[in-house]
Amino acid sequence: MTDIKHYAYRVLWSAEDDEFVATVAEFPSLSWLHADQTKALQGLVDLVAGVVADMEASGDLIPEPITERRFSGKFNVRVPESLHRELALSAAQEGVSLNRLVSDRLARS
Repeated sequence: MTDIKHYAYRVLWSAEDDEFVATVAEFPSLSWLHADQTKALQGLVDLVAGVVADMEASGDLIPEPITERRFSGKFNVRVPESLHRELALSAAQEGVSLNRLVSDRLARS
């Protein structure tokens, strides 16, 4: 059984709505608005609990919390040839591998 408390919740102020908006990464279509930050989060947690209960009852696949997923540390990214060339040149000038250069730049983003 999935522990809904392990999902990646986030609460931000929405100037457009003039309220706090709570979101959850594993269910991008769900959100909850409230003037009180804590109540926005609690409203979303309650909503997610209901959705997960419905999914369990229907036998649907329930998203695994991102925090509990295993990651390999590898992913492929396609970039334009000109950017690839520029990055390879920068890596050579800095005396590092292309992988190290890109990893360092991503870490600083």
